[in-house]
Amino acid sequence: MKLHFSIHYQTTGDETLYVVIHREDASLRTRKISVPLTYSEPHIWQGEVHLLLQHPLRLHYHYEVRKGPQILRREWQTIARCLPLKPTAHAYFLYDQWRDLPPFSWLYTTCMADIFRKRPSSAQELPLFEHTLVLRVQTPRPKPEEELYLCGSCKELGNWDPEQALRLAENSVNEWSISLNATRLTVPFEYKFFLRNKDTGEIVWEQGPNRYQQNLPWQPKQIWIQSDLRPHFPASTPFRAAGVVIPVFSLKSNGSFGVGDFGDLIQLIDWAIRTGQKVIQLLPVNDTTLTKTWRDSYPYNALSVYALHPIYADVRQLPPLHAWQERRIEKKRQKLNNLPELDYERTLRFKLKRLQQAFKQEGARVLTSSPFRTFWQENAHWLPAYAMFCTLRDTYHCADFSRWPEHAVFSANDLHTFCAPHSAHQKNLHFWYYVQFILHTQLSKAARYAHQHGVMLKGDIPIGISPHSVDAWMNPALFNLNAQAGAPPDDFSATGQNWGFPTYNWEHMAQNGYRWWIHRFTHMARYFDAYRIDHVLGFFRIWEIPSHAVDGLLGQFVPAQAFTLQEISQYGLPFKLSFAQPYISKELVQQLFGNQAQKVTRKFLYPLAGTSLFKLRPQYNTQRQIQAFFQHKTGAKAEALRRGLYTLTANVLFVPDRADPLKFHPRIAALSTTAFAALSTEEQAAYTRLYNDYFFHRHNRFWAQEALKKLPILTQCTRML
Repeated sequence: MKLHFSIHYQTTGDETLYVVIHREDASLRTRKISVPLTYSEPHIWQGEVHLLLQHPLRLHYHYEVRKGPQILRREWQTIARCLPLKPTAHAYFLYDQWRDLPPFSWLYTTCMADIFRKRPSSAQELPLFEHTLVLRVQTPRPKPEEELYLCGSCKELGNWDPEQALRLAENSVNEWSISLNATRLTVPFEYKFFLRNKDTGEIVWEQGPNRYQQNLPWQPKQIWIQSDLRPHFPASTPFRAAGVVIPVFSLKSNGSFGVGDFGDLIQLIDWAIRTGQKVIQLLPVNDTTLTKTWRDSYPYNALSVYALHPIYADVRQLPPLHAWQERRIEKKRQKLNNLPELDYERTLRFKLKRLQQAFKQEGARVLTSSPFRTFWQENAHWLPAYAMFCTLRDTYHCADFSRWPEHAVFSANDLHTFCAPHSAHQKNLHFWYYVQFILHTQLSKAARYAHQHGVMLKGDIPIGISPHSVDAWMNPALFNLNAQAGAPPDDFSATGQNWGFPTYNWEHMAQNGYRWWIHRFTHMARYFDAYRIDHVLGFFRIWEIPSHAVDGLLGQFVPAQAFTLQEISQYGLPFKLSFAQPYISKELVQQLFGNQAQKVTRKFLYPLAGTSLFKLRPQYNTQRQIQAFFQHKTGAKAEALRRGLYTLTANVLFVPDRADPLKFHPRIAALSTTAFAALSTEEQAAYTRLYNDYFFHRHNRFWAQEALKKLPILTQCTRML
C-alpha cells in the first residue's frame, strides 16, 4: 500500500517540510516515522510512504517544519489527524492544508464538543468504493441540532437540490467526512456545504464562491482524501453558561463524615442540574498532607501535583465493616458532622483510619484487579515516589526531606529498591496506592456523572508547589529551592506577600519541552474539562524573594532585565555601593521604635564609620536572622520590634540580581523610603526616571515573549478549556 502526502505550504530559505506518522496505540506512540517531503511548484510539498498491511490500522500524523535537525514549527495537534487504513486499498492520496490553532479553538475543548454539544462517542466507518473520493470538513458546529450537508452540480450531489443533498458524518472533534463513489461523479463539478436544523428545517449555506473539483481517482482501489476543507458560516450566538465556584470541603451534607467529599460532589452536580447551571469550578483537590495539622488545610500548598487529598474520600462508597464497627463509625460520623466548624485534624485521622480498615478488608483484591492495573500504568511515573514519600514522612514525622536521616536526596535506584516486591515497606506503599486508586475512582465517577448531565467540571492549578513536596524531592533541578515566590506590595499588603513556594527553573524545564507541566496538565484532564491557573502571571514573570527575606520588599521579577552599572549612570545616577545597603539613620530608628530607639541601637546596630548612619550587626542583618531571634518572643511589643527591624533591612534603593551581583534592580516601592528621601533633588529625579522605566515600560514585550515560550505548548497539550 502507498500513502501519498501532498500539502500546500510556503517555506523560506533552507526549511524542509516533514510528515510525522505514528500509531494510535498508546504503547507504540513513540515509534514515529519522519518522512521528508519534496518541494514542487507552486508551494506544494509531496512525499510517499509504502506499507505492508494485512489488517485494518489507524494512524496519526502531523506536519512540521525543520531547518536541519531543528524543529521550527509544528501543526496544531490538540485534535490529531487520524487516518484509518484498510488493506483492501492500494493507495491513499492525502491532500492537506496546514493546521494552525483554529480561531475558535475553545469550540474544540471537551466541555464544548463533548459535554454541551454531545459529540458522537465513536466515529462512523466510511464505505470504500472501486474509486473513492473522501471529503473532510473542519468546522465547529454552531448548534447541537444542526447537521452538515453536501450539495453540488451533478446528480450524485443532488443537482443543487437541498432535499437530495448528502449528509456528512462527524468522525472526530468538529470534523465531518463523507465518502463518495467517484465513478458516479461527473468532473468537473461544483459543490457547497450547508447546515440544516433538524428541528426547524432551516438551511444556512456556507459563504463564499462555489467549490470546484477537477480531478478524481483514476486507478482502481485508489482513495483520494481532500482534508481541511473549512466552510465559513455566519456567526451564531456566543455560548454562555452560569456556574458556581466552591471548595470540595464546603460540600458537607447530612451523610458526610465531617467534611465535604467526592460523593457530595455528585449532590452538587444534581443541584446544578436543577438550577440550570452548567459549570462547577473547584478549588485544588491535591494532597496537602505535610504535617497532618490544620496548617495543611490550605489547598494551594500541594504535597503532590498529582495525588488527590485523602480527606475527600467518600466513606459511604467503601465496603461495609462488621455491624458493631459500623455503629461506632456512625456515632463518630454524627459527632464530626455536627461540629459548627470543620475539625480538620480529627476528620483527617478518621478518614485515614477508615481507609486503612478498607485496605485491610479489600486491598489485596483491589490491587490485583484490572481497573487498578490500568490506573497503575497511567500513573507509574509519580505514584511509587509519592507512596515512598508518604512512608518516609510518617516514619520521620517530617515532610522536610532535607532533614531525613536517609533518602534526603532522591535516587531512582533507591526508589526501585524501596518499592521492590519484597521490601519491608510494601504494606505501607500498597496502602497509599490503594488510597489514590479509591480517590481516583470516586472523582472519576463524579466527573462522568457531570458529563452525562451536561455539567462541566473546572479545576484549579496552583502556580506553586510546596518546597517540601514530592515534586521538589524528585525533581529539584526543575525548581529554585533557595528562592520564594510571592507578590510585590499592593493596596492590600504594604510589604508584599511571601507564599513560600519555590520558583520554577524555566530554563531547565524548557530542555525537555516542559514535560513536567505537560504531565501535570494531562493528569488534570482525566477529571476536569476546564481549568483556572492560579496566578497565571507566573508564566510571564514571578515575584521572587531571596531565601534570607521574610516579606516581599526585597524581591525582584524573574525573569527580568536588570540594570548594569553603566545603564544606571546613563539615567544620571552614578551608582554607589551604599544604594544596595540598608540606609539606617538616627531619625529612622527614632521614627520606627520611639522610646525603644536607644535599646534597639545598642542591641541590633553599630555606627557606620565616617557617617552619621548605622549598620545592622552581622547576626541580625537579614530578615530570617531577625525572625529566628524573635521566634519564641510573643506580644505586641516584640511584634513591633520585629517589624521595625524588617523595615531597616529593606530600606535600600537597589537589590542585586539573583544571577549577576554586578547588575541591579530598583527596590519595589523605594520612592516612599527614607533612602530615597536622602538623595539630592537631581538624584531623586534620575532614580524616579529609572524606577518608572523599569516597572512600567522595560519588560512589556520581554514578558510577553516569555509567556509565549510556554503557554501555547501547555494550553494545547489537552482538550481542557
